[in-house]
Amino acid sequence: MSLNCKDLLGLEHLDKKDLQLILESVKPFKSLFTRSVKKTPTLIGKTVVTLFYEPSTRTRTSFEIAAKRLSADVVNISVGASSVVKGESLIDTGKTLEAMKADYVIIRHSLSGAPEILARNLNASIINAGDGFHEHPTQGLLDLYTMYEKKKKIEGLNVLLVGDILHSRVAKSNIWALTKMGANVAVAGPPTLIPPKIESLGVKVYYDLDEAVKRADVVNILRIQLERQQENLFPSVREYVELYQLTKERLGNAKPNVLVMHPGPMNRGIEISSAVADSSNAVINEQVTNGIAVRMAVLYLLKPSKTANKKQAALN
Repeated sequence: MSLNCKDLLGLEHLDKKDLQLILESVKPFKSLFTRSVKKTPTLIGKTVVTLFYEPSTRTRTSFEIAAKRLSADVVNISVGASSVVKGESLIDTGKTLEAMKADYVIIRHSLSGAPEILARNLNASIINAGDGFHEHPTQGLLDLYTMYEKKKKIEGLNVLLVGDILHSRVAKSNIWALTKMGANVAVAGPPTLIPPKIESLGVKVYYDLDEAVKRADVVNILRIQLERQQENLFPSVREYVELYQLTKERLGNAKPNVLVMHPGPMNRGIEISSAVADSSNAVINEQVTNGIAVRMAVLYLLKPSKTANKKQAALN
C-alpha cells in the first residue's frame, strides 16, 4: 500500500483514510527497534537528501536515522557551506540534487511554500520538514501516533495545544490531523499568540490555562518562538511564565492520566517546568522515538511503485 502522491507537503489535504494508513504503517517499523539489527532493505539503492535551511537537531537526525534503517543512502546538505551562499536559487539547488539522482529531498525552510516549489519542479519525492509558519507534517504525524499509542484512540480525545499558536507550524499540522481524526481540539495562550478566526477550524479557544487543562486528555506544549516574532507579543517572559507555564500545580487540576507532550526543543522554566517535563505524565522522549518510526513509514509509503500509476500531484 502507498499514499496516492509523490510528496508530503502538509496534512491539510490528507484525508482521514490517508492518516489511518500512516498510523497503521508505523507499528511494524517501530517493532524493528527491539531487534539486534534495526534495519530493513526497503529503500536499498535509493538516495535521500536532507536540505535544511534552518537549524535542526531532532528532525534532521530523525530523518537520517529513519532513512538509514530503511537501507537508503543519505546525504546531508549543509546550506551554509553550499552554493546557496553564492546566490543559487532553491529550484536550481533542487535540480542539481535531482541530476545527482536523489530519490527523496527532505527540506526545511524559513519560507512557507518552499517545499511546494520544489515539488512542482522536481520528479523526486519532496517531504516538508517544516516551512515557515505553514506546516510541519511529520511532527504532526508523530504527535498523532503518540496519542494513539498511549490512548488507543484519537476520536473523542480532548487535546489542548498551549503556547505560541500563531507562529507554530506544529500547531497547524496537529490541528489538521486531529480534527480529521475526530478529536476535540482546544488552544490556549495569550490573545496576541492566537490566530484570528482559528475557531473556524473547529478549535475552541482558552485564554485561561488553569481552566483549559481541566478537561484535557492530552496537553501538547509548544515552544515560545521568540526568533520568529517580529514584535513583542506579550509584555515579558516573566509574565508568560506566570500565566501559561505548565507547572506541577496546574497539572494537578488535570485528569490523573493526562498526557504531557512537547515537540522540542524545550525551554525549561518558560513554557514547561522541569517537574512536569520529567513527570510520569510526560511522553516527550517517546515522541522522539516515535518520530523515527513515523518517518520510516512516510518514506516507505511515498516509495515509487513499479506497477502503480500514481498521481504525481503534490499535497499542499
